[in-house]
Amino acid sequence: MDFIGDIDLLGLLSVIIFYFVILGVGMWAAQKKSNVEGVSEEEETMLAGRNIGMFVGIFTMTATWVGGGYINGTAEIVFNDGLVWCQAPFGYALSLMLGGIFFANKMRTKGYVTMLDPLQDAYGSRMGGLLFLPALCGEVFWSAGILAALGATLAIILKVPLDPAVVISAMIAIFYTWIGGLYSVAYTDVVQLACIAIGLWVCIPFAWAHPAVATIQLTDWTEKWMGEIGGGWWNAHYADYFLLLTFGGIPWQVYFQRVLSSKSAGKAELLSYIAAVGCLLMAVPPVLIGGIAKATDWNKTDYVQLHNGILPIPKEDTRMILPMVLQYLTPPIIAFFGLGAVSAAVMSSADSSVLSAASMFARNVYKLIFRQGASEREIMWVMRVAIFVVGGMATVMALTIPTIYGLWALCSDLVYVILFPQLLMTVHFSEYCNTYGSLFAYCLGLFIRLIGGEKLVKLPPLVHFPGFEPPSEEEIADAALTGRRPFGTQLFPFRTVAMMLSMISLISVSLLMTWLFKSKRLRKEWDLFKCVVNIPEDQAQMKDPDDGEMIGMTRNEMKKYASVDDTNGHVIVPEEEVALRRRKESLARGESLDKPRARASADLMRKQMSVDPSDIRLDDKPDVKRRIRPLSKIDRRESLKQIKQGLKEGVQEVKEVIKEVADHLPDGHRGSIASIAAQPRYKKLEKDIKEDLKETHQTEL
Repeated sequence: MDFIGDIDLLGLLSVIIFYFVILGVGMWAAQKKSNVEGVSEEEETMLAGRNIGMFVGIFTMTATWVGGGYINGTAEIVFNDGLVWCQAPFGYALSLMLGGIFFANKMRTKGYVTMLDPLQDAYGSRMGGLLFLPALCGEVFWSAGILAALGATLAIILKVPLDPAVVISAMIAIFYTWIGGLYSVAYTDVVQLACIAIGLWVCIPFAWAHPAVATIQLTDWTEKWMGEIGGGWWNAHYADYFLLLTFGGIPWQVYFQRVLSSKSAGKAELLSYIAAVGCLLMAVPPVLIGGIAKATDWNKTDYVQLHNGILPIPKEDTRMILPMVLQYLTPPIIAFFGLGAVSAAVMSSADSSVLSAASMFARNVYKLIFRQGASEREIMWVMRVAIFVVGGMATVMALTIPTIYGLWALCSDLVYVILFPQLLMTVHFSEYCNTYGSLFAYCLGLFIRLIGGEKLVKLPPLVHFPGFEPPSEEEIADAALTGRRPFGTQLFPFRTVAMMLSMISLISVSLLMTWLFKSKRLRKEWDLFKCVVNIPEDQAQMKDPDDGEMIGMTRNEMKKYASVDDTNGHVIVPEEEVALRRRKESLARGESLDKPRARASADLMRKQMSVDPSDIRLDDKPDVKRRIRPLSKIDRRESLKQIKQGLKEGVQEVKEVIKEVADHLPDGHRGSIASIAAQPRYKKLEKDIKEDLKETHQTEL
């Protein structure tokens, strides 16, 4: 390879070229707009106008987890611990499947904008802001970890200075995200996955054929490189991490951003299933590269000569095993594509998290807590500023915090322990939850997770759970060198236990507080969260917030703000509601409407048609301002079907009424009116038309 000083010129050139490709695609995608009229600028930026198609949707949904961290981590775990510990591909694939089954359809059908919308609808804006904290930390630390890994890769492999590499990478991702929102993120995901697939598959044959790589047998994968769990409490530890990856991979805004941007609920669910398969397929190249690295005699490579490599490779350097294989085991021109693809993939992974965190802050914190009356333009500028702030925070952390991966791991645990049970119960069993249960479950899950400790961030365990393994001699020696106390390993599945206890306490405390207040064992004034009995009168008069996002105004006074955009533009009066319900019940039984009901419907119709608009008074009811969102093509088709069916039913009702009235008319009129009601309009034959014309002509003569 060509070098200028210590810098690998060819490798650096490949990274620069792929950076320009990503930036160009991001800027091109920023010019796209949805073809649906009436879509707000907020939805246009945060959710790409809910207009992500199937092709782009498959790529961007797969890229929810498949990125630089995914491929580097998969190769590293195969190289260090064996195939059995390679849990991420299966765990994340299952999380996408379960997300599609239990969340995608419901969330997209209700028209939410962010993952926190149902939580704020159920528990209030301030509790939703508290739940925003673990989600925000997870996204920010994930972005920082990605940028730190990228900087370390460029510094170790290409000998590029760390700080400029991280800053430039972050600036590119932040810039096109700021300009184009989810459109730029989604279309760069397409390029990202294409780069990973093409770059890695092109490199694998050359790396496998390198002279330093021993012949790989099938038994190497099934026996030598399989690894082992350990037995005993290690089995529980293994299951704990697998459940963490599976269920903890669901409550992330980067996933729900893709779900909620789909054109329909059915497509959102389908994309989750396809992305689960894509997640498994994209794990094959890094698994093979990890195996190739295990079969390599690194003494026969340039690793030792060029970088004064220490053999065996130190554990802290094995996280770079994938780019090391690409650089030292493939020809320069092949490494050109491989290193550029990996770097572009790592850099592109950070944009989704930055946009997700900024979207949640602008909507769920700024708009719903501090500035409910903020205009759409104001919210958009807040989100753009938040993109820079979140990106800047991630960049600073990547450059200054040495344990950034440990912080992300801890926040991932909090997402699993706190957010998953809250989201699951709220989406499916919201009638059994309230703010008291949510707050108690939040505190309980956080407490149990923190007392378990986290060695990656030097947080000592306060409690030794059953199965606690004392620190090994190697860990004791390492702790003595770094001047810290050895922590040991918690083998007990305390993360999953904390999640289960959090879920149970959410329901039990909610039901307990509801019973205490409704049985008047606690006074109404003590309902501090105003969610059981001490509900404000204006909120009690509002409809279920699932009907849509609305701002209720009476004499210019703010009444209610829910989290979802309103899709209803019609308020049903009680009499009409009763008639519609009876009509649906009759239709479900396959029975026709009887005459008294038809007469009642006709009377109601005449009553509504005879109302003078000037007599309508709305002073005693809140004047609810709503904006109507245009329906998708599928929804419009279904709506037209319902309208046609309603018209048919209405015509049939009118016919029944006319027939009934015609029975009381004189004989000379009854037959003609009844025939009109029972038969379609009569169409004259051609010969009858000619005879009529002939008679008319004779009359004129």
